[in-house]
Amino acid sequence: MGGSRRFPPAEPGPVGPGPAGRLRSVVASALADALPGGGIVAVALSGGRDSVALLDAALAAAQTAGVRVVAIHVHHGLSGNADRWSEFCAGTCAALGVEVAIRHVQIPRKPRASLEALAREARYAALGAAARECGAAAVLLAHHADDQAETLLLQLLRGAGPRGLAAMPSAQAGDRILWLRPLLALPRADIDAYVAERCLTFVDDESNAQPAHRRNDLRLRVVPALREIAPGFPLTLVRAAALQAEAAQLADDLARIDAQGAFDARTLDRAALAALPARRARNLLRWFLRERDLPAPSARRLAEMLRQVCAPDASPELRIAHAGFEVSIHRGRIVVHDPPLPPYSRELEGDAIELPHGRLAFSAGQGTGIAARHFADSRISIRAGVPGERLLLAGRGPRRAVADLLREAGVPHWERRALPRVYSGERLAAVAVLGVDATFAAAPGETGMVPDWRPAIRGAAVEPQPPGPAVL
Repeated sequence: MGGSRRFPPAEPGPVGPGPAGRLRSVVASALADALPGGGIVAVALSGGRDSVALLDAALAAAQTAGVRVVAIHVHHGLSGNADRWSEFCAGTCAALGVEVAIRHVQIPRKPRASLEALAREARYAALGAAARECGAAAVLLAHHADDQAETLLLQLLRGAGPRGLAAMPSAQAGDRILWLRPLLALPRADIDAYVAERCLTFVDDESNAQPAHRRNDLRLRVVPALREIAPGFPLTLVRAAALQAEAAQLADDLARIDAQGAFDARTLDRAALAALPARRARNLLRWFLRERDLPAPSARRLAEMLRQVCAPDASPELRIAHAGFEVSIHRGRIVVHDPPLPPYSRELEGDAIELPHGRLAFSAGQGTGIAARHFADSRISIRAGVPGERLLLAGRGPRRAVADLLREAGVPHWERRALPRVYSGERLAAVAVLGVDATFAAAPGETGMVPDWRPAIRGAAVEPQPPGPAVL
């Protein structure tokens, strides 16, 4: 733990006109811009130097800005000192009279995922949840210019494009939360000066000195050399990131122009995409995936995805896996959807059943639905589709393959097998979207059980075209 003095209460009075004054000024400006009418703002408090300085500056600006400051500390449990850091943050906030929320998170281990990335994901989720619970409209993060420069370098080493090279935005809207980085234009030296002038106490995270992390390795070995070569570091790279952010925005503007008439907020017209020059098609497809809340694929994967969806002989059953979802083509449009559900079979108990992808309920009717006597005479089960099923729909000719009927009804190929089938014993009695098999249909005046299928919204559902009036 660094320093020797107890964290003093932040005073709204003046500080020096140099770096320390600049730090308070940028925090005050960020609060005034983000919360012009006042409100609650949360500071992400790790206990380290940067977040401690940010909390102090936010408290100094709070009265003028008409905001109330709270703190949020996330306990990862990844360090043997994690408990001490939480205790420090709790004690600091108690001395200041600041409300603090301490959230413990467990980092799930995933194959081929870095622990650093998983911890960051868990941290932001915990910060957002805690901020919403305490009614905060914004969360202040203590990233500064050196962090921004390091992020740009890391993205450059990954071969990232303009969006990646834009690094971290100074303001970003999330789930009912505005994420603010007011220190992003200030170098670490300004924060050091502020901490020294205010005699602030903070803790040191020992992992910051471990070269095993790529960012730390960059900070320890590369950044010192860059400071010697380019005296303007890190601010020159901060400016470069800002230019890349502008380029990324212009690329998005172009994508929106190319998407006019082709994008319906869920799907993208395949012919319109294929008609574009390759570079604009890649840009539009990348934008479309991001609009569907998917990360951008690598350049090579994006090019292959574009080749497959735009191929004249593209299979109508095309399925391209990406980030836990799939990209397919349905009736000439590119669709992002959940992967098909695995097979299932559930016995019906009562008059409704909850399935992973929706709810199937039954209500009594006269002369419609499945004849109620079948419910009394045999076991009713709800199942996924299997090859070879056939259905006889009243007034629609001979018994036909369910797969063909669903195709004609416009049901996308990835949804066909998962649509609920109603079985009476071992005989198919009805299929959602299609209707009731004529063998099991209630006769005029006979009591029937009418199925009502309400699919859940999963991925990019496509509305099927009903084949006729007798549908579930």
